[in-house]
Amino acid sequence: MEYTIDVFFRQSWRDERLKFDGPMQVLPLNNLLASKIWTPDTFFHNGKKSVAHNMTTPNKLLRLVDNGTLLYTMRLTIHAECPMHLEDFPMDAHACPLKFGSYAYTNNEVIYLWTQGDERSVAVAEDGSRLNQYDLLGHVIGKETISSSTGEYVVMTTYFHLKRKIGYFVIQTYLPCIMTVILSQVSFWLNRESVPARTVFGVTTVLTMTTLSISARNSLPKVAYATAMDWFMAVCYAFVFSALIEFATVNYFTKRSWAWDGKKEGMEIREPFQSNIARIKDMRRESATLSKKSNNTFNIVGTTYALNVAKDHGLTTIAKSAAPAAAKHPYLHKLDDPYMEAKKSYNRVSKVDKISRIIFPVLFFIFNLVYWATYVNRKPAIMKSNNQN
Repeated sequence: MEYTIDVFFRQSWRDERLKFDGPMQVLPLNNLLASKIWTPDTFFHNGKKSVAHNMTTPNKLLRLVDNGTLLYTMRLTIHAECPMHLEDFPMDAHACPLKFGSYAYTNNEVIYLWTQGDERSVAVAEDGSRLNQYDLLGHVIGKETISSSTGEYVVMTTYFHLKRKIGYFVIQTYLPCIMTVILSQVSFWLNRESVPARTVFGVTTVLTMTTLSISARNSLPKVAYATAMDWFMAVCYAFVFSALIEFATVNYFTKRSWAWDGKKEGMEIREPFQSNIARIKDMRRESATLSKKSNNTFNIVGTTYALNVAKDHGLTTIAKSAAPAAAKHPYLHKLDDPYMEAKKSYNRVSKVDKISRIIFPVLFFIFNLVYWATYVNRKPAIMKSNNQN
């Protein structure tokens, strides 16, 4: 990764050849004189590109003190390289270095020192940090010595500690993933015969997780290892895909149980149904003729009728005086009840759905608890390792 920093780079050294006596103790010089005197050949070890500002004139300052001390200041915009380890992305912290030293002079010829100590030699303006994705936590300065085939060189280092802001990723990635997983678990509360609805839930959530994973990966550098976000999205994808597999399992056993239970319940219903039909036929056979009773009533197929003789003996009426046969023989209107019970058995909630309603949310909650507790608490360890580097 590269980062850009705008600095006022100040260097001070003493040249005995430039001592003078005069009315002024500090003599301001034109920056063009810098090419006429000796200046350090400082370069940035991890800089990829540096720009010296020249608008409206070269942004340089050169001052000479009477004892031969020179102050040389210039404004630079530096594009520097920052090695990053993204295992904890997007809850990662980094120490981005800025290294500079002499290009040609070894430590026997030129020695670099922090003139104002470790605390004040590097200062960051309060409103100077314009980072949208990072918080500047602080900086640490130091000094290193590197060896090469031409000798040993002094390298001055400054590490800027950066902590990534997670708000953007929570809004763009984490919340959509969590909502997608919750949406996939809504299908557990739908009827197991609602095949189209549950299929739409499963397929849509799987495709949504795939799209989120691709878009999140495009914003990352191409690294060969999995980041913290990758692990989170992988687990979310597993939950969503498991919900789809759960529906397929429930649907498969629902069809199998329908065929099996239908045959089983049909065998259980057939025997009492046939015996009832035989009894009805016997009753109809026995009641084919009217049997007159002592109280002038007649019984026809289980229903009693009274014979009323009117004043006109030529007319007779038959009055219904008893409840219908269905009232005396309740089994007649209950013959269809076994079919209703068998039909109702197909709409019962699957045991797999009942278990999934509890297991899936609990496991997802435990995963989120462990995930956030683990990565949020790793911040001190990251900062310590960066300081040691």
